[in-house]
Amino acid sequence: MAATHVIAHWDPEDAGFWAARGQRIAARNLWLSVATLTLSFAVWMLWSALVVYLGAAGFRYSTNQLFWLAALPALSGATLRIVYSFAVPVFGARRWAAWSTASLLLPALGVGLAVRHPDTPYEVMLGLALLCGLGGGNFASTMAHVSFLYPRSRKGYALGIAAGLGHLGVPLVQFVVPVVVTTGVFGALGGAPQTTPQGQTLWLQNAGFVWVPLIAAGALAAWWGMNDLADVRARFAEQVVIFRRRHNWLMSWLYLGTFGSFIGYAAGFPLLAHSQFPDATVTHAAWLGPLLGALARPLGGALADRLGGGRVTLWSFVAMAAGVVAVLLCLPGDARAGSFAGFVASFLVLFVASGIGNGSTFRMIPLIFLAERQRAAAATPAAQAQAQREGSREGAAVLGFASAIAAYGGFFIPKSYGSSIALTGGPEAALVAFVVFYLTCIAITWWFYARALAPLPC
Repeated sequence: MAATHVIAHWDPEDAGFWAARGQRIAARNLWLSVATLTLSFAVWMLWSALVVYLGAAGFRYSTNQLFWLAALPALSGATLRIVYSFAVPVFGARRWAAWSTASLLLPALGVGLAVRHPDTPYEVMLGLALLCGLGGGNFASTMAHVSFLYPRSRKGYALGIAAGLGHLGVPLVQFVVPVVVTTGVFGALGGAPQTTPQGQTLWLQNAGFVWVPLIAAGALAAWWGMNDLADVRARFAEQVVIFRRRHNWLMSWLYLGTFGSFIGYAAGFPLLAHSQFPDATVTHAAWLGPLLGALARPLGGALADRLGGGRVTLWSFVAMAAGVVAVLLCLPGDARAGSFAGFVASFLVLFVASGIGNGSTFRMIPLIFLAERQRAAAATPAAQAQAQREGSREGAAVLGFASAIAAYGGFFIPKSYGSSIALTGGPEAALVAFVVFYLTCIAITWWFYARALAPLPC
């Protein structure tokens, strides 16, 4: 049965093949990938929504310990992405998608069981936070598969749709968790609720249990509905050539600035807002920024297809630097009360700008590596065809590897908040460091990709 899911020949650049067969198969794989990736992001960012409730439920953790729980899924997810980015050509997209989606049952069930008891050791919670990183790893393999599926002219669209709609898992978890933890949706099956000092009843276990049936359905859908492409099978040794490519490292740095910002701000925003504006209601609106960022990602891919990825990415970084400066101006301090409305508005700018930058940088990567290989090849049809295969393989590997490096932003941003607050009493030092980082991204983007005489304009 499994053999029927393997496609022996795949050539999306052939217009006849694409119209007769390729477009339909690619669309089915794309939308199944969106579904499984959405669940992956929801599990990955589960702690970003859950940590806000732990104190009220009787878990006695410091603010810095809570930031550790919010940050650790990104650390493990980023590390797993390094492995996952090379998995599709080795194991096949269908097999890997089904297995990696099913693995999300471990953190979903584990979190649901652990948070029922306030005396659960903190070390156990740290371990479960690391397990949630399984959801973060899936992005790298999904993007590699989508990159193989679509022709060059449609890569920006396809990667933007897969990543942008997959990112909806972040606002989804931040919207769903506040609803389900205040409702006994599973009745006696979910276990006894927790009671806050104010008399409110909470079911923290629902934050994990609610995803279990969806994960099981997603794994089965991937197994029966997705395809393996025989043409893109490759050994690990054939892919590691990317580590000798300068643009692999440059684009990883830039994607750290775009996706790393999106996932880092999503992981840290609810707890940062709660710590700086304790009297404001945060939990029921925290999902709005990630939602706008996720929806902006396809727009970034489309703008890059039309205007050029380098130009769109450059202005995205300018907007992010300005957004962080605005956040700094809105924070409360010794001589000012701060502006919660301005704080939220500034973060909305950051989410939208990072979402647009996500789409544009991901559009740049496959085009850069195709162009490099084709420039280096002879002008004969055979050499150009080989260069296209090598460029597509390298571009897909870089998409995965760059996404792995970028995911560390989900750790560094919330952990920077916690460390800055612990050392200086506020998050200002972390935010100033973010501005400096964005300035380096602006310089790299302009010099290598956006200026008139750039080495690889795109």
